[in-house]
Amino acid sequence: MMMRSDKKASRDIYLYDSIGSDKEGNEISLIDIIEYEDEDVAERVTMQDNIAKLGKIIDKTLTPREKDIIIMRYGLGGGEEKTQREIALKYGISRSYVSRIEKNALNKLKKSYESVI
Repeated sequence: MMMRSDKKASRDIYLYDSIGSDKEGNEISLIDIIEYEDEDVAERVTMQDNIAKLGKIIDKTLTPREKDIIIMRYGLGGGEEKTQREIALKYGISRSYVSRIEKNALNKLKKSYESVI
């Protein structure tokens, strides 16, 4: 039984065990390969939470037209970002009017978001 146990343990791999070396002779461990340094898990969770809050605020605060313009303008919900000119063509209004609607909607969102936090 002890031999069986040792055989099973010999296949165990630990994240910090050396698995080789790089071109400069530095030892590389498994954690070095699978770790993604640019991503902070806590920051990602916070961002997802803030995005969820923003989605609720958008639904409560904005008119359907403002909501549609903000969603199109910033590509929310996985959509493609649109220019003010493209949005203006869709609604049959001027680009400057789209700009005013967008600015007003963003101010509303900012006030609502700050009151929630």
